[in-house]
This record gives sequence, structure tokens and C-alpha cells, in this order.
Amino acid sequence: YELYLKFLYEYFKPDLEETGELYNLELPDDFRNFEYQKQAVLNAKRILEEYGGVFLSDVVGLGKTYMAAMLASQLDGRTLVLASPVLIDNTNPGSWPNVFRDFNLKFDAESIGQIKNITEKYNLEKYKNIIIDESHRFRTETTISYEHLSEICRGKRVILVSATPYNNSPKDILSQIALFQNKRKSTIPGLPNLESFFNKLEDNLNKINKKENFKEYIEMVESNAKKIREKVLKYITIRRTRSEIEKYFKEDLEKNKLRFPQVNDPQALFYELDEKEDSVFDNTIKLLTQNISYARYTPLLYLKDKSQVSHLELSGQKNMGTFMKVLLVKRLDSSFYAFKLTIKRFVEVYKKFIKEFSKGNVYTSKKYSNKIFEYLEEGNDEKIQALIEQEKAQKYSKEEFVESFEKKLASDYRTLCHIKKMWDNINHDPKIEKLIAELKTNRILKKKKVIIFTEAKDTAYYLKDKIEESQIDKVLVFTGSSSEEIKRAVIENFDAKAINKKDEYNILVSTDVLSEGVNLHRSNIIINYDIPWNPTKMIQRAGRINRIDTKFDELYVFNFFPTRQSNNQIQLQEIAQAKINAFLTLLGEDAAVLTEDEPIGSHELFGKLTSKTTITGEEEVESSELKYLSLIRDIRENNKELFEKIKNLPKKARSAKYSTQPDFLITYLRKGKIEKFYSAKGNESSEIDFIEAAKLLESTVNEKKPAIPKKDFFDLLTLNKAKFLDAVENQDDSGQKRGRDKSKEVVKYLKFIQNKATLTDTQEKFIIKLLEKLEYGSIPKKTLDKIIKSVESLKEQAQDPLKLLGAIQHAVPERLLLDHYAQNSFENDSSKAEVILSMYFKEA
Repeated sequence: YELYLKFLYEYFKPDLEETGELYNLELPDDFRNFEYQKQAVLNAKRILEEYGGVFLSDVVGLGKTYMAAMLASQLDGRTLVLASPVLIDNTNPGSWPNVFRDFNLKFDAESIGQIKNITEKYNLEKYKNIIIDESHRFRTETTISYEHLSEICRGKRVILVSATPYNNSPKDILSQIALFQNKRKSTIPGLPNLESFFNKLEDNLNKINKKENFKEYIEMVESNAKKIREKVLKYITIRRTRSEIEKYFKEDLEKNKLRFPQVNDPQALFYELDEKEDSVFDNTIKLLTQNISYARYTPLLYLKDKSQVSHLELSGQKNMGTFMKVLLVKRLDSSFYAFKLTIKRFVEVYKKFIKEFSKGNVYTSKKYSNKIFEYLEEGNDEKIQALIEQEKAQKYSKEEFVESFEKKLASDYRTLCHIKKMWDNINHDPKIEKLIAELKTNRILKKKKVIIFTEAKDTAYYLKDKIEESQIDKVLVFTGSSSEEIKRAVIENFDAKAINKKDEYNILVSTDVLSEGVNLHRSNIIINYDIPWNPTKMIQRAGRINRIDTKFDELYVFNFFPTRQSNNQIQLQEIAQAKINAFLTLLGEDAAVLTEDEPIGSHELFGKLTSKTTITGEEEVESSELKYLSLIRDIRENNKELFEKIKNLPKKARSAKYSTQPDFLITYLRKGKIEKFYSAKGNESSEIDFIEAAKLLESTVNEKKPAIPKKDFFDLLTLNKAKFLDAVENQDDSGQKRGRDKSKEVVKYLKFIQNKATLTDTQEKFIIKLLEKLEYGSIPKKTLDKIIKSVESLKEQAQDPLKLLGAIQHAVPERLLLDHYAQNSFENDSSKAEVILSMYFKEA
């Protein structure tokens, strides 16, 4: 028992060393100061000073904005907050500026969309802290905005706020960590080369054929996630779930009169298609996914001479075809009304394009792809098509295309016309009928404040018309193009913190623009009118009503699913599942665009969309470190004598306990900041994580202790020590490089300049600093692209070393040569490896 406590004492020593107090904290008048938030802030501050960055990743609705404000109050210097426009809007009560003003903090807040202007607009020297809200948006480092963000964060403390920082690809998280750590010289214990670690995880995934071995693929995704949690995130992340907080901060919650609302399992609402509708629906999915090439949106793929088109432009066109396919599939699921409008637009677009083609002209542009993403998010088809129509940046002649292009255009056009004709004969809408019936008769929904989410703007206005026609209630619609006045109405009618509360509307229909950032907790009901193909969306949407300060005891979520008419409830569900399966299977590889890369099968998807653990984020934690931390804290506070005794137990302490398994030994080892646990059995030793070790070591006060067989003990200890030393001394520092390594090309240029040119001391310093940053992997991919482009544009002049240097300097933002905040705390760890303790398990 004492050895078990010594294990907890050593592991949680940094937590036990915290004073437990926040200083100079100016709290808003009505602010309830929760212990769980205070603990998070203290931990986050320690992580920030040690690693230069921290993820605030508590599940949705636990008050991360307030925690970030409290954290900023404990740091010196001014803070720059980057968030979506709605979250820096002063009229939004929960916005960053409003919260920071309540805490009387020195800050500036800017929209994420304005990142490229920030380096010009502000003197970045005046900030010491950067807060990035919804940091999961920066999952990829090949964008211009990521490069600007890297500049802004360099040398600063970086606070990343996201309930879902890790979506599914291991690289998602690496690009966020790279904002405050060097990828190839990190200060994270045991992982100097993060790039190599994440490349290996990525390789593990890529080796598996997702289609053929889906189960194995999902297992690998989970195994990767566990490794990332254990080896990386545990050092730099604060993440707790509601159930952990209810369990381990129970007294404080009761004292502050806080009860979290009960989240109910989402309910499925099935809209039933009759025989004709069902046949048209299923047939349409097949045609959209199998019979249309989307050639109108991918003309560059059909050029006879593709050498004039870059690899990037070609893959951009491929993606465009996929997006258009997925757009149609999403609209089909959204509403018959939106689908008919979208099909009509597609027919028109094809018609115009074919007419222009018959005149001998093809217009195309690569400019629109980024804007299209934005419009896809807003669910705004009209803008997408209008944009494609007006963007005539490049003109090709008909002769430059292969013969099959014209055939594919004609074939697509025929198929689209056929689909339009099938739907022209469908005049009944079972989905809207189901919604209206539920709003009128379902006791949970009747006469309540209800939020309805849809992905299509057309659907949103259609719902408003139909609900108001049925005289149920007035409906407020909010989309990406809504005015400030409408946004104010949303806040006044649905945000419990609004200063000027009104009751003009009880039903709000919104596209996903409101799924992040605005609190709608005067309601406790969300209806997802379209299937949330990526369950993260459901978490974010439910997060609008799932707030700490809600007055409701229960929260409800409803999801619509298409099915075929049946009197049997089980059959309704089975058919709905089969339809979801058809969507995903027929899309094949492109299903990843629909689910936004969430690796998910149809059965899992239906299960996730009808389970409350998806909303609460509770599913990922089987066991919590908080359990063990609470225990050792409790002993320090209530049993000082025992605490002193375990504190003074010597290193290398050992004990034994009975087990149901053959004899084995667990050893806790440490070298500097690296701590690991090993289990040796027979002649094998393997690493286990803290939770596994804690579960095995857990003991009671009077537990019987067997004798330790000396020889066996030392044999097993030697195995554990050898395994540990091997792990810490041979930390993989190389990492397989994939594809073209652009940083090596840039190093070649710099070496050439050093050898050939007579340089000033400033030029020499620039080269030395850039070489160091390239070695550390801390130059963003976009910057490397820019350097290579800049050099290639010199052509023959690239042989002139000074011109070459000028081109490189022009492409490298100055701030990227600065060190990361925590880089300066990096010391080569010369501490010795030591055995902290061992527990021998004797087979009973």
C-alpha cells in the first residue's frame, strides 16, 4: 500500500507542488470560481512555461473561454486572441472581448480570417501570449494562413483552445504543436523528433487498406490516438470530461450549486418514403456516385498536354469533382426542395458550358477553389455556381482537349436531365411532414424553444416557409449571409446571457455558421435536419445548448434519417442504416470528404449518432488520472504522518503483491523529465502506460505481501532497466522522409551561397539562423514552397550567389527565424537514469 502511494507521490509531484492559488485575478461580479477551472489554469500555466504552448481541450461547455481568460490573467504581457468573427463580436455576450473585459485584461482580438493582415496591422513585439480559438482549423500546414500563424506565434506563449484538436490523421495534431515546438528538436520528454514519431503513425495507417480491412483500420486509428495521448498530449494538454469533474470536484460543484444537465441519447426521427419516392431516392444516389464524371468541374484533367498544368492544379481539379459529387449527395439528404434546386442549377451550368464548348472555348480557373470551401461551409450553392461561372481566368480551345471530354460532358448532362425529370414527378415531401407533425405533437418539442440545423441555405428558408404555413410559430433563419440585425435577434431570443432578452421567436433554423461560437442555451433542444456525417459536428452543435449556466435539467438532440414505409420500428431503423451504408459505400474513397475524414463505417455512424457519449465526449476515457491524483491529495491533507512516511521512502524501494497471473515485475524508471513504466515477465519486458501501472499497483491498507524471490526479482529488473535505457538513449531522431524533402533543397542553396559569396555579418547570421531552423524542422511547408518558387524564378541568375540569397531572403518572413518560447529552456539532459520503485507480482 505504501509503495503504491509512493508511486502516486512521485508521478504527481509536479501537481502536488502547485500552491493552488491564482494571483492578481480580477473576477467578474457574478463569476462562480470553480475549483476544476482553477486547477486547469494552474496546470496550464506550468505547461506553458515548460513547453511554450498548451491545449485547453476540456469537452464542450465546461467554460474554456473563461479558463483561457483566467490563464491570461496569470501571465505577464499583452494577449492577442484569434477567433472566428462571431467570437470577437462585441454584440455576442460570450465573445472573447466581452469575457476578457470582464476580467480586466490587456488584449486585442482579431478574426481568424484576417490572419494575413495581422503581421502588418500590429507590432507583434507587444504581445507575449497568443490564444487560438478552435485551433483544429489549423490542421494542415500547407496553407498561407498557417504560415502567417507560425510568424505570429514564434517566440510567444501559445494557448490552443479546442475540444476536438485531434480529428483522425496524426498530422492534424503535429501542425498545431509545431506552432510552439520544433518538429525535429522538441522539448517533449522522450520525443526530440516529433516529425518522425508522427510519420510512423501515419505509415501504420497507410499500410492498411481501409476498404478491405475496415476493422483493422479503426483499431489502428485507436492505437495511434492512444500513443499520441500517452507520449505527446499528456505533457501539453488539459482535457477533462464532465463525468470526471462531477466525480472528483463533487464538493466544490455542490458548494457553487452547479449541476450539469443530463444529456439524453439522441433520438432518431425516421421520415418514410413511399415505394416511388424510395425507388427514385436510391436510384439517384447510384447515379450521382457512379454515373456522373463531373467533367464540367475538372476540365484540366482532360487536356491532351498536361505538362503545362502543375501537379497541385491537377489535384485541385480532382478535388473539385469530388466536392461537387459530395455536394449533390448532401443536398439529397438535406431536403427534396434543396436537391431539386441544386440539380436544376447543375443542368443549367452544364448546358452553358457545353454551348461554349461547341463554339470552341473552355474557360477554367484555379482561383475559386478556396472560396468554394467557404460557400460549401455556408451551404450556399448559388454562390458556388455563380463563382464558377464568372471566374474565366484561363481560356483554352476545344482542340486542346482529348476526345472523351466532350463525350463525358454530354453523358453527364443526359444523366443530370434524367435525374431532374425523375424529381419533377415527386411532389410529396415526407421529411417536412414528419418535422411538422413532431413540432405539433411531440411533448418535448411542442411550444418549446427549438434549434434546427441544416447544411443547406435553400433548406433553411424552405423550413421557415413550411413551419410558418403550418402556423406552429414564427421562425428565425440564420445563414452565412444573414445581417447584423438577424444575428442580434438570434442572441436576444436564444442566448441566456443576452442583456436585452426577447421572446419574438421560438424556432431558430440555422446553417453550420452557428455551430461554433454563439450560445443558444435558452433552448435545450437541437434537431439535425440533415445527417451529421461527421459526429464532431453533432458535438459542436450540441455544445450551443450544453453550457455550464443552462437552467435546464435535460438536453435533447434529434436526428433525421430517410427510410422506407414500414409498420415495424426495427425495420425502419434497418432500412435507414442500409441507406446510410449506400451513401458511404457508393461514394467509396470520396466518403472521406462527406465524413470530413472521420474514419467511420455505416454501422458505427448510426450508433454514434444515436448515442449520448458522442455529444458528451465521454467515450474516450475508460479511466482517469484524476482518480489517483485525488487520492494522493487527500492523503496529504488528511493523513500528514503517512504522507511524510511515503515521501521519505528511498528510491529503488520495492514490495510485492499476489496476482492471478504468472510472476511479473513492474518498474517505474526516470531520466530527467522522461518517466516510463515497464512490465517484465519471463524474458520479455514491455512498456505500459500510467493507468495500466496504477491499476496493477493499486493496493489496500492491510493487503498481504508475499516474499520476493531475489534472483527472479533482479533478473526481471535488469530486463526492465535495459528496455528503458534502450528507449531513452536510442530516441529515433531520423524519421523517414517522404517524397521530395524541400528543406534539403534549401540547405543546398544556402551551402552554395556560403561557399561562393563574400557576405556581410548580417547575411552570414541570416544563413546560420535559417540553417538551424531547417535542421529543427521549424520552417512551415508553405515557406519552403515560396523559397523554391522564388529561386526557380531566377532561372540562369540562380548561379549568382548574392541574387540567390536575395531571392531566399525575400521568401522568408523575418519572424520565422526567431526561437520558440520554450526553446530557450531546452537543455541537453545529462541526468542519470534511475529506478524509482518496483513491485513484484507473485502468482497466488
